Amino acid sequence: MEAHPASPPGRGTVSAAVREHLRKLCLREFPCGTGSWNKSRFLPQTGRTWRELVPREEDKVSPGEETVEALLGLVRSPHSPWALLKDSSEEDCFLRELAIQNPLMLRDTFFYSYFRSLRVVDKEVSHVDKDLLKFRKLEELVLSANQIKEVDAANLPTTLKVLELYGNEISSMECLCAHPPPRLQHLGLGHNKLQGPLESLYLTSNHWPNLVSLDLGFNDLTDLQGVMVNLRTLRQLRLLVLQGNPLALVPYYRGFTIDSLSWLCVLDDITVSPHEKHQFLGLSLSGDFLTREAQLVVTIGNVTGVLDTSVFDPEPGPEGPFITYNYYVTYDFMEEKEGQGVEYEGVLAKIVKPSPSPELFVEDFAEEFVEEAEEESPESGMADSGESESTLVSAESAAVPRSIDSAQELAKLRPCVDPRLFPSPGTILFSTAHKPWAQVIPCNYEMQHTLKDLVLLKAFLLTGTTVTIVEEKILSWPLRPPAVDSSLPAKQGKGEKDQKGKKERGKKGKDKEGKEEKEPAKEQRVPKKKKELPKELRQDAPILQVLGSGSVVLEPLLSGEPTVSTVCNFGVIRTLESDKLTLARDLKKLKKVAKKEKKSLAPVFDGDYCPEPLTVEVQVQLSQSRSASEALRASAV
Repeated sequence: MEAHPASPPGRGTVSAAVREHLRKLCLREFPCGTGSWNKSRFLPQTGRTWRELVPREEDKVSPGEETVEALLGLVRSPHSPWALLKDSSEEDCFLRELAIQNPLMLRDTFFYSYFRSLRVVDKEVSHVDKDLLKFRKLEELVLSANQIKEVDAANLPTTLKVLELYGNEISSMECLCAHPPPRLQHLGLGHNKLQGPLESLYLTSNHWPNLVSLDLGFNDLTDLQGVMVNLRTLRQLRLLVLQGNPLALVPYYRGFTIDSLSWLCVLDDITVSPHEKHQFLGLSLSGDFLTREAQLVVTIGNVTGVLDTSVFDPEPGPEGPFITYNYYVTYDFMEEKEGQGVEYEGVLAKIVKPSPSPELFVEDFAEEFVEEAEEESPESGMADSGESESTLVSAESAAVPRSIDSAQELAKLRPCVDPRLFPSPGTILFSTAHKPWAQVIPCNYEMQHTLKDLVLLKAFLLTGTTVTIVEEKILSWPLRPPAVDSSLPAKQGKGEKDQKGKKERGKKGKDKEGKEEKEPAKEQRVPKKKKELPKELRQDAPILQVLGSGSVVLEPLLSGEPTVSTVCNFGVIRTLESDKLTLARDLKKLKKVAKKEKKSLAPVFDGDYCPEPLTVEVQVQLSQSRSASEALRASAV
């Protein structure tokens, strides 16, 4: 194949990419090819026979020319400007050296008969053209990471044994099955867009009689039973990859596949053991009784490194406010459309529909909250009150005017909501139980999610989930007693009660005046008793603050990993001042403060102070059956 063809094929074809690659090898430029640097090694261009194409062995090199060894050194030395890149193939190195030793051999007929393997990777190829048929000895064709949507199988050489089309945009195998290469032994179609139940019809021995290895990983295939029915006809199949497809998310996927294809040796790059074959024996006969749903278990463990904000709050007075703090962890998970009626324990928020900006979440949330507050409040119909409940994250209640004159006034009334407190579009926000502050806050949270839409689940796992640690601050106020009516009957009733009380005290043998003299002494002893919190408190709406938020990668669950376990680290938020105040408060509560202990603790904070970062333990497990009986029991439940 010539480096500079007279009429190159259209751009985006395989042959055009091959020609461009040969052009970059510079096979006709120094130190390769023919020129002034080696002209004496070749006979004149006219009147030659085929024997004259062989270079002449010259004892002496003409002035201005280079020896073959010197030219080869220029392409072999890694420090030479003519050296090939490190990732160059052995074929590229061979062609460069051949272009030095015998450049007259490099013609189209040589290239078409020389290549047995072609690797055209990430070259923006979109079409497999008919010029590919000129490669008469081609056995391996790699066209990965391109833009191919369909493959005209009639343009594939019949000598092909390996065909790889990873990372393209192929949505159906129908185009390949029109004229499939009869000798093909390996077919790689991973990371494409294969979807639909009809794709399994193209996986039969009628199309691929000699197929030994098949890779369909990371597509959108969902019908496991249908795929297995057709793969049973491929009696030569020994290696199979299906992980990354939605069908691989069901608990019984591996066992059902192994029992359906008993001759399989390797599944998803893991050797099939005789023990596995025994454990899942007979499972393929119960395919109709197996539910097509995935089960994931989310576990949230301990939270550490939380800043104790309460140490900065002043002591509450008799009128309040009494402040309490709680901490919890939230994560978003995909919505199961068919199970919206199921009530989840721990669901924090409703489903949030997609919105162009987080600010709209705040507006919608505020409007919904105001409407709910008006419906629930018994005094919502009283226009004279002019009071409204504070929003979810508002610190103070504000009066809502009857008319809004400008957008600025409306913006002042809207709460400043952290968008991290909302779930991602199309997901539900789940929350652990609210716990008080501690050095280590145990969440002890576990939730099982059962999902039937496997395609959406795959998309969610590729995106991942967001874990957030939230601080909830609640201000409580004592309820004021109702105002006493100052009407005369009320005063008279009160006087009658006082007179009855005096008469009863007089019957005890005490002098009235003496009793009244001792009463002030009682009143002086009352303040010495411990203050008790009011029994009835009015709580403001909680004030929420995000302490830390981050994403958890769930893609390993698609790659065959059964569990994703991680510790989310959000950095240090505690300070030396806060830890000193917390320690002093705890020692005071325990009533074990000693002078020696005070002296020994001070240097630790001053010199070697190293606070713990804010962390939370998160684990997401994809349920997988370990035997046929376990798979059947799970489906029966």
